[in-house]
Amino acid sequence: MPPLASSECYPSNHMTTANPDHPPYDNDAILSANFPERVRLVCRTWASQINPNSPALIAMYWAKYLFGFIGGWAFFVSFSAGYPGFGSPLEWAFMGVAFQKALAWAIFYELCGFGCSWGPMSSRISPMTLGFRHFLRPGTTKLPLFAGIPIFGGNTRSYFDVGLYAANQLCLLYALVQPEITPALLMPSFILIPLMGLTDKTLFLAARSEHYYVALVCLTVASGDALWISACKMVWCAVWFWAATSKVNHHFPYVIMFMMNNGPFFPSFLKKYLFISFPDDLRPSKMATWMSHMGTLTEYSIPILLLLSPDPLLTLLVMCLALSFHGYIAFNCPAGMPIEWNIVMVYGGFFLFVFNPGASVTALAVMPGLVAFLVLTLVVQQLVGNFFPQHVSFLMSMRYYAGNWAYNIWFFRGDSVEKIKKLKLASGTLQEQLEGVMPKDAPAGTVETTLAMSMAMRFMHLQGRPMFEALPRAVDNLENYERHEGEVIGGQILGWNFGDGHLNGKHLLKSIQPQCEFEEGELRVVSVESQPLFGGTMKWEIHDAKTGLVDQGTTVMAPMRELQPWPVGEHAEAFLRGRSD
Repeated sequence: MPPLASSECYPSNHMTTANPDHPPYDNDAILSANFPERVRLVCRTWASQINPNSPALIAMYWAKYLFGFIGGWAFFVSFSAGYPGFGSPLEWAFMGVAFQKALAWAIFYELCGFGCSWGPMSSRISPMTLGFRHFLRPGTTKLPLFAGIPIFGGNTRSYFDVGLYAANQLCLLYALVQPEITPALLMPSFILIPLMGLTDKTLFLAARSEHYYVALVCLTVASGDALWISACKMVWCAVWFWAATSKVNHHFPYVIMFMMNNGPFFPSFLKKYLFISFPDDLRPSKMATWMSHMGTLTEYSIPILLLLSPDPLLTLLVMCLALSFHGYIAFNCPAGMPIEWNIVMVYGGFFLFVFNPGASVTALAVMPGLVAFLVLTLVVQQLVGNFFPQHVSFLMSMRYYAGNWAYNIWFFRGDSVEKIKKLKLASGTLQEQLEGVMPKDAPAGTVETTLAMSMAMRFMHLQGRPMFEALPRAVDNLENYERHEGEVIGGQILGWNFGDGHLNGKHLLKSIQPQCEFEEGELRVVSVESQPLFGGTMKWEIHDAKTGLVDQGTTVMAPMRELQPWPVGEHAEAFLRGRSD
């Protein structure tokens, strides 16, 4: 989801030209256009922005990172045995217990909803935090791992579900205020997090279990002789390696193009050079493509050099490279804002490799059970998720910000979106939130234009091109339907969202239908699956809330790289013609 401020068409904030067809466009031009033309105007408007995020918004987020995340961790470290005082950070920040508390705090923080799904840049305006507001309320919607099984398999949250969540959070808080972290203190979360995942997949993903929970297992079962440090080294290196692997595709240059155009610290005079020819050809330029390749090579080099480095100085230099890599991402404010995770990666890397160089990964040979667990969670799971992405969450596959995600678009006919209010929700729709904060003197149509701007996030990435083929097959007339990003509306219904399309597609549709009772044609969801590693296609499906699967297809992606983000020619005609059967 792009920052909401991106919809504000302030001429002083754009690269203006004398051409009347160049952006920025006023609200009427965008809202009165037919769908293909609206996509074109939205994408060109997005590309024209220089500073889409206000300094106040950026300052608010960085205050959250500094005082909320880092400050909260520092507060809990102060309870630790041997704490030398706040004035000696190099002594207390890299104690073993400080690293252990960083993991416990990160899990607690994310499960509360304070992390990557927080605030306006994740479509959280009022309230900015869902998380615990949703997870502590019986009756809210959830997605069990196995629907229908006793106790765990309901579609709405029970008091038992609430109890599991509350117990885990309280156990983590109790561990955080202890003088040391022992396996006994971590054992409750070792058990409770998988149980929460059984009752609600959302919670398992919100805990960032592909990373934090795997590390927590290492801390719990490998406490002797600092073997947990060796094990966590494998976790950190796996994250870097698979994140780099996920970028070996044609999608990542579009991510760089889009993210840097949104970045407040990327030089303004270079932004138009991120595109082949602004504003007519909005595909990634050679510069954006080169930057994407350099980023991938950098991310690959970090784990390889850290594992093979024979020299402490080289290790320190590699971690300085990692600091610059993650810092560059963080400072350019990617959509969704997973900055706390970047902080953990950098801090953990320094602790594990710079401050504990003697902990060798070969020492894990004495624990074959743990090695088998690490192979399963750090190798097998990722291989399956990369080659068969329909079976594994992109988070569990460690396929991070690579531009290749499963996603969904929800289409409500008429005012049928009101039926969502039959669900127990912790917030209103994004439109209602925007209306509540919009200035009274805002131009007419500002809210609607803001919502329309979210299309830029989808269509300007290569992953949006399958929509050229799927959307015309979804409904008879797009103008009769209200469009919602699946991630946004799924986050409202589930209390958490972070780009995982598997959470807001057909399974969520099936979960809410008994309560909402949509009629045939009132709600259609278009679902696009990730492109497999080294594969050439993306599969898509169309589901009706009442009748189920309506249509499906496969888009060959190579020809799509030659197209602009907006439909033209036969694709535009298909949009205007709509579904005829």
